[in-house]
This record gives sequence, C-alpha cells and structure tokens, in this order.
Amino acid sequence: MTETLTPLLSACRCCPRACGVNRLAGEIGYCGTAAEILVAHTGLHFGEEPPLSGTKGSGTIFFAGCNLRCVFCQNHQISQEFDRRECRAHDAASLASEMLRLQEAGAHNINLVSPSHVVCQAADAIREAKERGLRVPIVYNSNGYDSVDSLRRIRGLVDIYLPDLKYLSEEIAERYSDALDYVEIAPAAIREMWEQVGFLETDRRGIATHGLLVRHLVLPGRLENSRRCLRFLAELSREISVSILSQYSPRHRAADYPEIDRYPTVEEYREIAEFALQIGLSNAYVQEMESRDHYLPDFSRDRPFET
Repeated sequence: MTETLTPLLSACRCCPRACGVNRLAGEIGYCGTAAEILVAHTGLHFGEEPPLSGTKGSGTIFFAGCNLRCVFCQNHQISQEFDRRECRAHDAASLASEMLRLQEAGAHNINLVSPSHVVCQAADAIREAKERGLRVPIVYNSNGYDSVDSLRRIRGLVDIYLPDLKYLSEEIAERYSDALDYVEIAPAAIREMWEQVGFLETDRRGIATHGLLVRHLVLPGRLENSRRCLRFLAELSREISVSILSQYSPRHRAADYPEIDRYPTVEEYREIAEFALQIGLSNAYVQEMESRDHYLPDFSRDRPFET
C-alpha cells in the first residue's frame, strides 16, 4: 500500500524550515499554514515557458503561503499577505478534483505553484487524481527551497520539475529571502530533481512531457550571483534546460532595499543571457524585457494575469 504523507504534518519537516509544529492540530508553520491545503487561484495560464503553456494553457494551482520571505515577491498577495478566508480550503480528495477539472478544461499539465510547504498533502492528492483518471503531466513549480527527503518521497509522482535557482550567495539569500542556507538547499534539491527526471522532453507539438527546467531571475545589480547560478547549472550539464527571467519588478518590500529598488537594465539582462551562451548553456529560454509588464499578477482580481 502506498504511504499516505499527510500524517507527517504532525511534526512538520516537509520543507527545509523543519518547524516541527503539529499542523494536523492547527498549529501554523513558518509557511503560514496548518494542514489545510489553501488554494489562492486555479486556472489556465498562458504566461509560462512555451513548452508548458503550449496552445491550451498550463493548469495552474497557486497555493497560499510560502517557506521563503522574498522581499520582492511578485506573488506576495498570496505568499505572505494572504487571508485564509479568501482562499479555498481543500483536502486531498477535493484538490484531486481540481486537477481533474483543469484536465477537462484542456490543460497541457497540472502546474503546482509554490508546493514546497504542502508537498505531503499534494502528493496524496496527485495519487488520488491519477487513480481517478488524471493523465496529463504533473509540474512541481517551486522556489527551489525544497527538502531532499520530501522530494524522494514523491519520486514517480512528478513528471516535470520547474524550480527556481535564486541565489548562490549567502549574503543576499539571507537579506532578500530570510534563508541563509538556500545556497546549500537549492543546489541539493535541484540535483535530486535532475536525478529523478533528467533532461526536459517534449512531444511532437513541443509540449513538455517530462524532465527538468530551472528558472533564474536576474536581479538588478546582482550579476555575479546570476553568473554563479548559471555556472552551477552548466556543471550539472550544459544541455540542461534553463529559463533566464527578465521580469524582475521592484514589488512588495523592494523599496526598503535601495540596491534592488529598480528594474534590471537591458544591458544587465543581455550580459547574463550572453554569459549563459558563453559557458555552453545551449538550451536556454530568454524573455523580452517587456515581460515584466505582462506576467506580473494581481491576485485581487478573478483573473490575476489579465490586464
């Protein structure tokens, strides 16, 4: 019989924070949630990388709460400032129903956004959804601050890993996300993801079916951090798929950090995109600079990604 993971929340260590709180008894972890699966938004999303959005959209499920405190978070309304009364509370069975509904709507995949703190409950929901007829790939779309132990527990349930690699500098990881150990945790998590699913694979339509795609957001004035992140990925494999994001916007509390209270310049982004090619990262996706105007959500609207 397959292990049910939700009971592990009784002394929660599902993410690297390892709070140890009893979320099953209603205690709140660093992530801001107890055992309920709080969902802030579901829907077809067309702003992901082309192999994920395709022509019919990625079936996104945005979880409320987060195990990081990014001062520039574009999803801060649901990651750090959410009101649980404005979220939909799910158990594994009802979350499985949401996955099946998105599949019925034509989604190319089920895209679990910010799942690191609900990985146990999400795993139980994925199993149930598959038993009930889910056929499209599961995308694990995380900030990279994931527990290797938890990732090993969900091996075989996830088809596509879509992690961030935000930092390889302890100074800025602590300053911007309250996560000094991000520089150790994220590389280890990405190695585990890589071992599980390997290179990104697509079907004849160019739609992703399996594999790893790593995202890196270029921060203004922090180009050495970007170079470190890309070097690490090239050391894993020069053929690894990388998405180099230009969509940084000084949102949330970025104004309190003058060095990042601006947009990256065209020259900064171009320098990092060219660096990726110089070190042999041939499977790199790049963005137009205008992307920051198109892909930044407002979760106070029913359709957060529509302007």
